[in-house]
Amino acid sequence: MRSHLFDPRHAEQETQDRWARQNDKMARVVLGPDVLAAKGSMVAFQGDVRFDHEGSGSIGRLVRRMVSSADTPLMRCSGRGEVFLARRAEDVFTVELEGDAISVDGANVLAFDADLDWDVRRVQGAGTLTGGLFTLEISGRGTVALTSDGPPVLLDCSRQPTSVDLQAAVAWSADLRPELRSSLNARSMLRGGSGEAFQYVFSGPGFVVVQPSEGQPVPQGGGGGGGGGLGDLFS
Repeated sequence: MRSHLFDPRHAEQETQDRWARQNDKMARVVLGPDVLAAKGSMVAFQGDVRFDHEGSGSIGRLVRRMVSSADTPLMRCSGRGEVFLARRAEDVFTVELEGDAISVDGANVLAFDADLDWDVRRVQGAGTLTGGLFTLEISGRGTVALTSDGPPVLLDCSRQPTSVDLQAAVAWSADLRPELRSSLNARSMLRGGSGEAFQYVFSGPGFVVVQPSEGQPVPQGGGGGGGGGLGDLFS
């Protein structure tokens, strides 16, 4: 049998690393320690693997879940084997946490080591007009796999204030506390607006990851404001 599918670039990547990018659109993780992944992100697995719903884990997180919108429910991947993860053919990249932390938009969380600490944080200045914006803060030592709707760009926020569209912000340094600002004014509103009503504003030492897109369309009736949503992450 012959096919371009047998080209080595399509073969499973041979590596001793627990986490690896199979290609630009797919991550592979070797189980032993458990992994928390976005529900529906498993595209294949090898070995004896179990998938279970992951709930809030604490009363505090449950309460924060009740006041936040919901986008990305989690599942626990356990057992022995390899799990291949992807979502909507988006670009995949990993971040190694070394006792530090990262804030992530819930819609861009693909998976992370289950022994990492995580919680919901509300964005400063997010009120009723934006539906209330919440991000996932992940900290500790381990790996986080994220997705980006197109190749991501890393912006340095230490040189000057950096404004980012709500739906384009993927993740940022957890020590950065973005403010929410509106570019709307009375004249703009009367003329129909610019379509870019709200932005995150980042200032200080740190970085923000930006995707070249405002994300995938959100199904109607799913609840939650645009950008910064954590979905049914804790349901």
